[in-house]
Amino acid sequence: MSRFGASTDPAPTRIEQLLGGGLMSKLERLDLVSRKVFSGKIHGERRSRRRGTSVDFADYRPYSPGDDLRFVDWNIYARLDALFLKLFLEEEDLSLGIAIDTSASMDWGNPNKLTYCRRLAMALGYIGLVNHNRVSLHGFDGGGVSSLRTLRGKRRTREMGSWLLGLEAGDGAAGSGFTEAMKTLALSRRGRGVLIVLSDFLEPSGVDEGLRFLGGRGDEVICLQVLAPEEVDPASNGLTGDLRLRDAEGHGDVEITVTPALLRAYRQRLDEHCATLRNDCVRRGMRHLAVHTSTDLESVLVESMRQGGLVR
Repeated sequence: MSRFGASTDPAPTRIEQLLGGGLMSKLERLDLVSRKVFSGKIHGERRSRRRGTSVDFADYRPYSPGDDLRFVDWNIYARLDALFLKLFLEEEDLSLGIAIDTSASMDWGNPNKLTYCRRLAMALGYIGLVNHNRVSLHGFDGGGVSSLRTLRGKRRTREMGSWLLGLEAGDGAAGSGFTEAMKTLALSRRGRGVLIVLSDFLEPSGVDEGLRFLGGRGDEVICLQVLAPEEVDPASNGLTGDLRLRDAEGHGDVEITVTPALLRAYRQRLDEHCATLRNDCVRRGMRHLAVHTSTDLESVLVESMRQGGLVR
């Protein structure tokens, strides 16, 4: 019996299958963009909009009593007989967290959603390592959250890749769900920074409550919604006839007859779901980008994410 959407490609077993050398060289020219300003624990290579004391001049402001006289521009004082302070751009490091949904519904589709997320996480993590950010990886499903924390520098690339190769999908039990996983993740995060969530966000009980936990701690949150071709256009990918569909995460079976009306209704529901997720993200100050696994990874990183202002 054929299984609609069952993955036919073998899971990656080598780091080179996650990230090839050609793509690595292109990623080395990219950096993540954060709209918020964070206080790093040490000085790094990221330019902040917060005023500080590095060598990069930013602006002037009038002197106020109590300001440090070392930053007075005495040349301006000699010309204008007025005190102005020099302001500088401060360098700060960035905490980059990448959370990967490993629930049973992610181990599905052609190309496989979980494999695609592994590769995308590897690429995003590599961008962070190249730019000397503090990179942490998290896998989550109904059973909880597993993590690899605080990687820094290109020398940690293989360690990151090995961890991603060992990431497996859950067994299909509903468990505590998306909300509890996001709560655990929010409470376990160290410092503030950019948090990227890779998921299909197809949660029966909804995801807004989980997003609330993430949005409440001050991170720049980016939701990358990963969908397989069979989900986006089931009719073009072999969904026909009388079928019994089984929920991958244990919510029961349903018998259907595939008709044009049913397909239209499904597409409408999917569009509504994606629109609701996008609106929830905007309302909470987060960013959202829908990604199809049929899209070349380089196109997602170099084109879609750059156009969306997520990388530069």
